[in-house]
Amino acid sequence: MMKINNKEIITKIHLIISVCIVVPVSLFYGFNPSAQFDIHLATIDEHNFFKAIMGLYLGFSVLWILGVFKTNYLKMALVTNMIFMLGLGFGRLLSFTIDGVPTFGYKFGTIAELFLGFYGLWVILHHTSTDT
Repeated sequence: MMKINNKEIITKIHLIISVCIVVPVSLFYGFNPSAQFDIHLATIDEHNFFKAIMGLYLGFSVLWILGVFKTNYLKMALVTNMIFMLGLGFGRLLSFTIDGVPTFGYKFGTIAELFLGFYGLWVILHHTSTDT
């Protein structure tokens, strides 16, 4: 049985949380965005765009899972997760300013993305060694 220590929990928990959120959201984006969001795709190009977003989300999720289980992928997983989450969060803040306030799901998502991104930054700055 694998023993998990407190440092591993602190260092990896946000990667696990991210995967648990990003994978289902990616599937909604890719196959039925109107089921959870006020999004109604009308053209093949729009469907293609959302399937590409799904693929991007799933690809990053694979990298984050690798980071959880394989030490040589951890640093890359931490950095990409931080950039992914902060990029989404700050992009949404920009949209709030330019486009207006979205539905509750997107407001909640913004807070969660910024939290996970800043948590990842904190982990990188304070809880990883140079050999990770």
